[in-house]
Amino acid sequence: MKRILIPLLCVLFSVSAAYGQFAVDMGNESNPASGDTTVQAKEPFRLRTYFTALAGKDTLKIGRAFSGAVVLPGYAQAYNRQYWKIPVVYAGMGAGIYMGYHFQKQYAETENSSYELYRNLCYVGAGLFYWGSLLDGVVQYKHAKPLLPARATLYSALLPGLGQIYNGDYWKLPIVYGGLIACGYFWQYNGLQYNRYKTMYNHAMASPSRYDGWMTAEDLKWYRDTYRRYRDYSIIATVLVYALNIIDANVFCHFQDFDVSDDLTLRIEPGLIQGFAYNGTGYPGAGIHMRLTF
Repeated sequence: MKRILIPLLCVLFSVSAAYGQFAVDMGNESNPASGDTTVQAKEPFRLRTYFTALAGKDTLKIGRAFSGAVVLPGYAQAYNRQYWKIPVVYAGMGAGIYMGYHFQKQYAETENSSYELYRNLCYVGAGLFYWGSLLDGVVQYKHAKPLLPARATLYSALLPGLGQIYNGDYWKLPIVYGGLIACGYFWQYNGLQYNRYKTMYNHAMASPSRYDGWMTAEDLKWYRDTYRRYRDYSIIATVLVYALNIIDANVFCHFQDFDVSDDLTLRIEPGLIQGFAYNGTGYPGAGIHMRLTF
């Protein structure tokens, strides 16, 4: 369980930290009607904004709200004013952790494999309540734009392929899940083979005089190292597919408002051009208008 939960929490924390970092606007333009176009730097984000946002005095971008929910489960529900969900989240997580601890004690006393299975299921259930609170916070976040790139990114981070569904790119789902399934298969296969040859090699080295296998210790060592390297490659490939799934969701959500038509035209037409003012009076002049569409 630790091999699954710890990397998952690290990924979620990394995603939330990254969006927390880039959630601050680069600048804030002043009122254009006043004629002042000076770009003023915005105040740096402060930790207390997390608390003032809960009181309705500040607003958070979706990345900030998500990072708060990663550290404190239920924060996103409180920010979205859905307070009734907070007891559900903590009740589910607490029950799963408590029952998992209870079955762990029974497994330690009896070494019954059934208790080990129940323990794992309880811990997985607690993790699902935590994951569900994060996903719910992203879904319920209110924003004026119909499509939000940060939401698509977090969707794919929480559930691969969900960001593609959000963008309407359903045809990419077989690619995402096909890549993940293939990487997962080779990850498991190479891991099993690595453990197999590792056990055989350790047995051969522990009692060389009594080892009568058909493979030499050097051959076993070579297969052990080879499958360990293939297993590591499979892990790297899985991480890359997962990361590309997140990047794809973010980039193509940005492209939703981008004009990708094949219209490449140049229009030239006569027109009037406002001339320079003379004695407070502006005199127009004849000219041409050129408009390039690409």
